[in-house]
Amino acid sequence: MNLDIIILAAGQGARMRSVLPKVLHPLGGRPLLAHVLETARRFDKAKLHVVVGHGGDRVRDAFPDPAIHWVTQEQQLGTGHAVAQVLPRVPNDHAVLVMYGDVPLIRKETLGALQEIAMENQVGLLTAELDDPAGYGRILRAADGSIVGSVEEKDATDEQCKIREVNTGFVAAPAGDLRNWVNSLDNNNTQGEYYLTDIIARAVTDGTKVCGVTTRDRNEVLGVNTRAQLATLERGYQLRQAMACMEDGVTLIDPDRFDLRGRMVAGQDVVIDVNAVLEGEITLGDRVHIGPNCVLRNITAGDDVTILANCVLEEATIGNASRIGPFSRIRPETHLAENTRVGNFVEIKNSVIANGSKVNHLSYIGDTTVGRDVNIGAGTITCNYDGANKHRTVIGDDVFIGSDTQLIAPVTVADGATIGAGSIITTDAPAGELTLSRVPQETRKGWKRPVKKK
Repeated sequence: MNLDIIILAAGQGARMRSVLPKVLHPLGGRPLLAHVLETARRFDKAKLHVVVGHGGDRVRDAFPDPAIHWVTQEQQLGTGHAVAQVLPRVPNDHAVLVMYGDVPLIRKETLGALQEIAMENQVGLLTAELDDPAGYGRILRAADGSIVGSVEEKDATDEQCKIREVNTGFVAAPAGDLRNWVNSLDNNNTQGEYYLTDIIARAVTDGTKVCGVTTRDRNEVLGVNTRAQLATLERGYQLRQAMACMEDGVTLIDPDRFDLRGRMVAGQDVVIDVNAVLEGEITLGDRVHIGPNCVLRNITAGDDVTILANCVLEEATIGNASRIGPFSRIRPETHLAENTRVGNFVEIKNSVIANGSKVNHLSYIGDTTVGRDVNIGAGTITCNYDGANKHRTVIGDDVFIGSDTQLIAPVTVADGATIGAGSIITTDAPAGELTLSRVPQETRKGWKRPVKKK
């Protein structure tokens, strides 16, 4: 039996108080709906239908996937009404699985159990037992424990509100039966909406067995209606990320203070200290050590790399055995070769630095090619921008650049050259020679420092 997945993503999310559609709010650096689609795509050959409403064009534009069948729910008249917009496109002999665009942490394994039930021409319903079930519909069971219905909290009696087993809304059913049940729904309830959950009682009336599947991980079924709920889910998601990293052999000094907002591939014996934020695609070699309070975005680091505290690295490649920080910034299109050293309060942008070279203190290196075994002294600046265009600086192998030097690009410092401290270099410096530019030192005898007038 083929599977169609219907993802309900039409809610406005008024309590988010945002112009951004709710399902586009980020969790772990990606939209809520991206997490749901990723899980749905794990079902082989399943047809994906996404129901949108508020901000539907923005949602479509965020996911330009031709495999997705987009459906617009012009009026938000409830979950049953939303599913009804899709069912004309679903053959009767298929199974249907309903998911939610604002419930991002549901697992494929949990949904797979519902799918298997639907394949047996029964109804699979995901339930959860919560200490605080407020806001959820309650599961109604017969004396023998079988599920006989579900009631929304606003329509429940006081006794029913005491039930802790809740209906998560995730359901799977044969498409033909689901179509009949959905078509029979009415909106005779306090919300005036067509509830998808009402199909449970109709299935029981028709003699179709409703099988409950229960999850013990409450994060799987938590949805997002407020920013506070989004923050709660973020922590749950990050703890899940942290546990997966540790299972893969990464040492996290404190899993509660670790954020992975993307994907990480790490080698053996990697250590990550507290408050690290990793975004985008991160690749770490063996024995990489990341200090506290670092931000890495789309970084590839080789073996034995050390990144000390309070560094920001983005869109860069770091070679084996390199050492960075503390308080360094590595900007996009930077490539550091093996055994390089970048020290405190150094900024590097769009530059290539070859093996064994050092930029240890208080320097800016931009649009520069640096050769092997170069030492760049404290306070060195490559002046790469003339106010209109960027220009490149080229520094050869085995160059020594003294402190407080300004290199006015475009300029080349040839192999083996030495630049005296405090120089302003505006023309090419020859190989193997000392080049410097200084005004003569002068002492004015008898000069008195000004004093403040009384």
